[in-house]
Amino acid sequence: MEFNTRKMLTKYNLIVITGATAGGKTSVATNLANKINGEIISADSRQVYRGMDIGTGKDLDDYFVNGTQIPYHLIDIVDAGYKYNVYEFQKDFFTVFEDVNSRSKNTILCGGTGLYIDSVLKNYRLIHVPVNESLRKDLKTKNIDELAEILKSFKKIHNRSDLDTPKRAIRAIEIAEFYKTNHLKEEKVPEINPIIFGINFDREQRRTRITERLKYRLENGMIDEAKNLIDAGISHQDMEYYGLEYKFLSWYLSNKITYDELFTKLNTAIHQFAKRQMTWFRKMEKDGTKIYWIDGNLKLEDKISEIMKVAKIVK
Repeated sequence: MEFNTRKMLTKYNLIVITGATAGGKTSVATNLANKINGEIISADSRQVYRGMDIGTGKDLDDYFVNGTQIPYHLIDIVDAGYKYNVYEFQKDFFTVFEDVNSRSKNTILCGGTGLYIDSVLKNYRLIHVPVNESLRKDLKTKNIDELAEILKSFKKIHNRSDLDTPKRAIRAIEIAEFYKTNHLKEEKVPEINPIIFGINFDREQRRTRITERLKYRLENGMIDEAKNLIDAGISHQDMEYYGLEYKFLSWYLSNKITYDELFTKLNTAIHQFAKRQMTWFRKMEKDGTKIYWIDGNLKLEDKISEIMKVAKIVK
């Protein structure tokens, strides 16, 4: 039976469901939302793009639980080709968060982009960074190793995806240079009292789940999805910018790699990505963020029960 628990949550006004890729986060979040009159805000840096469905793992079918459509936010909000960023996510999150709370619903943040999650939990002080054409011109001839050294001169690199492509590295340098010479203006944001849950599988299980999911996606439309994006005018350079699936699919569709190489290289890259995600979560814990880890092998109803018990949600 579904019930409104708005006043039944003690001090928590945000439930976070996170974990490495292929962990079944969406299913847990949607079934929890169905139980507690919740709405979901996506914390996935690529699910914001329209037309990028299979490769980003939107799993929109999971948003129907027992015939009920679970409301979701920050999915399919910009066109592919756009460069959505953490500044925009943070701003959009707080807007949606206030709206959901104003309607006496429970807010669930679900996703595996650690930087996005951290940006709202720790209220990063962010500003919009404009394009610096002269800087981009100066950096255009640099290779990725040279760009990495320049970026390291500004900061310690935690987000390794900044070095996925020269284009991403140049943007990271552009942002770092802007922050060096511009002061941030304080903005008032709503108070967040979160409780964070992570869905966890052991390393070998995680690897198996990633590989099996990749096989399924390649056999069920992911290549066609990438081809449709390119046919719609998304450049191969932009496809590479979005990383992982879209980068390797772009290489495959431009005959740079074979199908076997596509599977092998992409499979390895996703395993590496999952490892980086877990490293990020461990860093969050080291920095003082409490994450309650839920065994991924539990039955779905047991995961929900465990979350409700720890978060002190009662009928």
